[in-house]
Amino acid sequence: MSVPSPTSTPPEAPARQQDDLTIGLSAVIVAVTEDDPKVLAIRRGVGEMMGGAGESLPSGPLERGHRTLEVGLRSWVERQTLQVLGHVEQLYTFGDRDRGEDARRSLSLAYLALVREARPAGDTDAAWQSWYRYFPWEDWRDGRPNVLDALEPGLRAWAAGAADSRSGEMRAERVTLCFGKDGGKDGSWNEERVLERYELLYEAGLVAEALRERGSARTAPTPSGVEMAVDHRRMLALAIARLRGKIKYRPVVFELMPPSFTLLQLQRTVEALSGVRLHKQNFRRLVEQQRLVEETGETATETGGRPARLVRFRREVLLERPAPGVRLPGGSGRR
Repeated sequence: MSVPSPTSTPPEAPARQQDDLTIGLSAVIVAVTEDDPKVLAIRRGVGEMMGGAGESLPSGPLERGHRTLEVGLRSWVERQTLQVLGHVEQLYTFGDRDRGEDARRSLSLAYLALVREARPAGDTDAAWQSWYRYFPWEDWRDGRPNVLDALEPGLRAWAAGAADSRSGEMRAERVTLCFGKDGGKDGSWNEERVLERYELLYEAGLVAEALRERGSARTAPTPSGVEMAVDHRRMLALAIARLRGKIKYRPVVFELMPPSFTLLQLQRTVEALSGVRLHKQNFRRLVEQQRLVEETGETATETGGRPARLVRFRREVLLERPAPGVRLPGGSGRR
């Protein structure tokens, strides 16, 4: 297989590994810039070559020259985006049918990578995009998103359209579990159920990927987010859910921070990832009680001209306790 340059056409569909199995590698690369959680996406990509549509994650097939899965992943990311990855971790192995043009079984291994700044992508078709572009209902920082009002009728219709009353009750319960009572207006929204919400919208036929797979001529509701190739939006949903849970018990948020930062910058980054606003004083109290940061002795001028202390991640905390995360202060700590 020829090796494309960063500006060449997208990679071909994964080469055949066995008679009925192909192996693909995909990367969810996350950065937070100006209080916006971003993912590196390719506007034209593997989806076009695999019978899909929409934007894609940096992806490519496992090739014979790749010594390990991770080596293969890094190779494809660098070819397509010029982004050199640091730490990566495997998210999940997806085994959906019909991911390729010939409908053979395909395994796709999704990885998560965190970078400290959104460096320009190398490919003209690769760009950093807000992950709320794909999941607009997940951003509650300014209150309950209006897009939920537009999605609710479709969810109610899906629940009511069940084959029998018991199935209808179960569907309604799933809607409540995923989106909260009365659409989360009572504070029952759980920010970690990102994948479950996407799967429910998919099952209800309210996202473009579901309609595409079913061959439907219908158009997905406008607020249902930007379509992605094959199962890449499902991968992104899983990555967001994983990060939202992980920041509470592991200090992964500091992988996204510069070497020194203010406590306000740290709070805004945590809010960007979690999709909710946090009470300023409660957040600072928790960070200080857990001794996650230490002062650098320097200050920075924030908006308004008031000097703010610069801090850095205190790495000794990794040795002091097993689960040093930025523990969100729960419902009572949000505003």
